[in-house]
Amino acid sequence: MTTTTGTGTTDRTPGGTPPALEARHVSKRFGSVTALRDINLHVGKGEVLGLIGDNGAGKSTLIKILTGYHQPTEGELFLNGDPVTFTGIGDARERGIETVFQDLALVNTLPVYLNLYLNKELRRGPFLRRSEMRENARRYLDDIGIRIASVNDEVANLSGGQRQAIAVARSVYSDARILLLDEPLAAMGAKEGGIILDFISMLRERGEVSIILIAHNYTQVFDVCDRVNLLQHGEITLDKRTDEVSAEEVLDMVAKEYRRGGRLAEGRGRLLDEVR
Repeated sequence: MTTTTGTGTTDRTPGGTPPALEARHVSKRFGSVTALRDINLHVGKGEVLGLIGDNGAGKSTLIKILTGYHQPTEGELFLNGDPVTFTGIGDARERGIETVFQDLALVNTLPVYLNLYLNKELRRGPFLRRSEMRENARRYLDDIGIRIASVNDEVANLSGGQRQAIAVARSVYSDARILLLDEPLAAMGAKEGGIILDFISMLRERGEVSIILIAHNYTQVFDVCDRVNLLQHGEITLDKRTDEVSAEEVLDMVAKEYRRGGRLAEGRGRLLDEVR
């Protein structure tokens, strides 16, 4: 595999197939402000890519471009090797790209099984096919290893980790081929975060879905990702396999940036926490 430091492109993944999703030389400007500069990013089919970076690095802007919310000022997107222009989030979703944000977009007052079928309910005439949806939801969740006592439980009664897992599972259940997970582990304890990490690991083993995981916790990224990209000041400064670099080495890169900006003292404690 070819790795980059922000200026190269990767046209093929190790199997010789084109990446599932790729950004080539993508830049984004808002007026006089450059949010992204010459971004080259790709995720292979069945690969889990970790995207890390400090607040304000440009992660949110990049995700919005990959999902059709923003158009790049310069550069191109490729889907399975073919150039693509998304007209909006709905267009990207129809092409198999789903994003799970921190707010989850679940309906807390609905049971688990209806959240899985949200806006895609099975019907017979005007009536919901509830029994069939319950059975399908139970079978599906058991199959992918998400332990829920009952699919009749309201989402509001689940733990944070279970709710996040349901949100991810719904995206996979809707035939998503590419998942973008925006800080799915934020504000979670070790036990709840473990549910999500186990689920991502399971999807990785199956190799059916490509995943871009946006996270602050470097150790968690290295636990479940095949590769890691570091985004700094709107540029990708690192693209390596997780067996080629350690979380500590990435921390050193970030710490050097803090030193250059005179912010090491304020950021040191937080950065160390992210490696632990």
